[in-house]
Amino acid sequence: MKEIRDNARKLMEPHCKVCPTCNGKVCSGQVPGMGGLGSGSSFGNNLEALAKFKFNMRLIHDVVEPDTSVTILGKKLALPVVAAPIGGIEFNMGGKVSEEDYINAIIHGCRAKSIIGCTGDGVPDFIHEAGFAAIKSADGYGIPFIKPWEDEELYTKMEKAKTTGIDTIGMDIDAAGLITLRKMGRPVSPKPLEKLTEIINKSGMKFILKGVMTPDEAELAVQCGADAIVVSNHGGRVLDHAPGAADVLESIAEAVKGRLTIFADGGVRTGGDVLKLLALGTNAVMIGRPFSVAAIGGLQEGVESYIDTITTELKQTMVLTGTRSAAEVKSNILFRK
Repeated sequence: MKEIRDNARKLMEPHCKVCPTCNGKVCSGQVPGMGGLGSGSSFGNNLEALAKFKFNMRLIHDVVEPDTSVTILGKKLALPVVAAPIGGIEFNMGGKVSEEDYINAIIHGCRAKSIIGCTGDGVPDFIHEAGFAAIKSADGYGIPFIKPWEDEELYTKMEKAKTTGIDTIGMDIDAAGLITLRKMGRPVSPKPLEKLTEIINKSGMKFILKGVMTPDEAELAVQCGADAIVVSNHGGRVLDHAPGAADVLESIAEAVKGRLTIFADGGVRTGGDVLKLLALGTNAVMIGRPFSVAAIGGLQEGVESYIDTITTELKQTMVLTGTRSAAEVKSNILFRK
């Protein structure tokens, strides 16, 4: 991973310096780029929220080879990890690796390790087109996310997505107001409950809503027929001074867990971070920037190496907390005063 990260640093500068700790401090305000919006506080809050939680170490047990597999939306994954939807490599990551090579590395690297990768959307059209092509080349193994466009663009892209062989689609409603799209004259917008219900019904697929940060909106996601939500502040890139995902996850899980699948993302850097979010109530975790660094620095090999690394970290943390299965993580593995 050191070689992969070193190579990524050369290719991504000045958009990303691949810092030893990816915490958003050096890249604060760099949107477009890899930073967080404005003060960068929302980006930083994701990491700070996770860091507040500590583990209870338990070693009087027989957990030696923990089971890291989970079944999410009918798909069995070797790891409770999904590569988050990210696009716009040219203007966010320097463009020294093409959109096509990047997203193929994500989709095929995840497939090789029996987890799943998501594709992003944006302007220009080759962003979503590259994503759809990568999923199609992987026999429909991937989840495309489409931004909350107006009807014509939204439904056209949804129909194109269906041709890739997928059974699940997502909408990153947390992209509403994204600066990069406003600068290109293609604004996206929030959607009222009735409209989301219509969109989900018309999709004819399992549907993920990404960008739920309050229990009341999680309830609305249930009402409109979503199959899953992602607790996410869009990596701190759309709203300054938002809480970290780990700050709000537990209350959201208490409100809706069991009625839909819960993903969470934001600030996840290690296998230990994955386990923390599982203990707080998520069913699986989305990871963004670390996958980007791995894909830029080493293409598919880099993605696979990163998955191997986080798998090892997760297993080690499960053993040291007495956690037998990633599908059944108890909240009492977290230290609470």
